[in-house]
Amino acid sequence: MDAQMIWTIVCALAILVGVTGTIVPVLPGSLLIGISVLAWALVVGAPVGWVTFAVAVVFVAAGMLSSAVLTGRAMKARAIPGRSVIAGLVLGVIGFFVVPVVGLLLGFAAGLFLSEFARQKAFKPAVSSSAAALKATGLGMLAEFGFASLAAGTWATGVLIYFLNR
Repeated sequence: MDAQMIWTIVCALAILVGVTGTIVPVLPGSLLIGISVLAWALVVGAPVGWVTFAVAVVFVAAGMLSSAVLTGRAMKARAIPGRSVIAGLVLGVIGFFVVPVVGLLLGFAAGLFLSEFARQKAFKPAVSSSAAALKATGLGMLAEFGFASLAAGTWATGVLIYFLNR
């Protein structure tokens, strides 16, 4: 097994972690995919590696941008302040360690709700805005996951082309 094959396997594992990271916020996400494809292109050094990198980076950037825009737009439309999201993130991290597997989501939702309840001083509006924020976050994650999957597919296609023509 040569160095290019070993690097390809390492990059495949990193890309898998990156795609998973778009759904599980504790793991690195799209940025790891871009770095992995760059590393692979550097090791391979062939034109197919650089074309693959260029296309994959476009998908990675589109995913990160669409996630930020979709989430931000929905939060702004409902006038949900950033401090509510930060409260959700803080409790999400705590929940991740307290309740394995689902603690991150439960903590995020609880932190978001508590912050919104403190801000609005009413149960129903706090539930409504928290639900809207959760939907917006989920939609952003789904968009980023889709683009990350496209970047991973682009890399897999580039790997096939490279090793079939080597």
